[in-house]
Amino acid sequence: MRTFIILLTILSIVVIIIFVRMSTRFQEYPLETETPIYNYQIINVYPHDPTAFTQGLSYHNGVFYEGTGKHGHSSLRKVELETGKVLQIHHLHQRYYGEGITLWQDKIIQITWRSSIGFVYNRQNFEPLGSFTYPTRGWGITHDGQKLIMSDGTDKLYFLNVENYERIGYIQVRDQNKPVVRLNELEYVNGEIFANVWMSNYIVRISPQTGNVLGWINLTGLLGWFDRMGLKPLLFGNRRPNVLNGIAYDADGQRLFVTGKWWPKLFEIKLVPAKIPKPGNHSAGENPQTTGQP
Repeated sequence: MRTFIILLTILSIVVIIIFVRMSTRFQEYPLETETPIYNYQIINVYPHDPTAFTQGLSYHNGVFYEGTGKHGHSSLRKVELETGKVLQIHHLHQRYYGEGITLWQDKIIQITWRSSIGFVYNRQNFEPLGSFTYPTRGWGITHDGQKLIMSDGTDKLYFLNVENYERIGYIQVRDQNKPVVRLNELEYVNGEIFANVWMSNYIVRISPQTGNVLGWINLTGLLGWFDRMGLKPLLFGNRRPNVLNGIAYDADGQRLFVTGKWWPKLFEIKLVPAKIPKPGNHSAGENPQTTGQP
């Protein structure tokens, strides 16, 4: 009995330590804004591969296309929505750290982090069709039906020609004249750019014409405490969930999906308007952190 109590006490301490680490690991993006804020309503929850370090997510004809990261683990995947089963996979060479993806017609475009190279694949069979380069790091990518839109972890979003992948312009993202940095995974939704803000629980809604912030989506608490605390990873040696990352939109069904790096779940959510928070003490542009792994 005494041994059991000791083991239970040790386990409780470990759980508390993990909880504290996880609660401080996910930084809240500092807001000082009168811009509209949205909360969420969970519509559906689907299984997601907890070994997938999600960097890009797109929806097409009932399946997801997902790009994952980490050296030696980066991949391009076709994933079944209802089960999370990987239907098709292409592994990147271990020298590449995979980042965002987007679907363009019958192609998939995937960018990489520090290698400054993007890859183009046949959407049907993942056959490589070519590659292109860019002068910055690669974080997220999407398109508006006419041009590609790419992030590099700063406050800038770059526009690329869809034929030759050359840069044709950019916007700087501002929330009431304050720069919004760490823009990561991107999705084009009903004329707006949705962007994960790295190391936060927020998605920012951006005007592609001006770069002005149209709204903030607060996804705090989306992944429950039991999943975040990592009891299952602690017992079975898997990785604990990382930051929120991954946005996909089903335009026909008007469904919005989100997930995160090493998350065991993928969520369909509905946006719910929230009250405007009181101004904080920090600018949204302070202390940009673009040296880590997005």
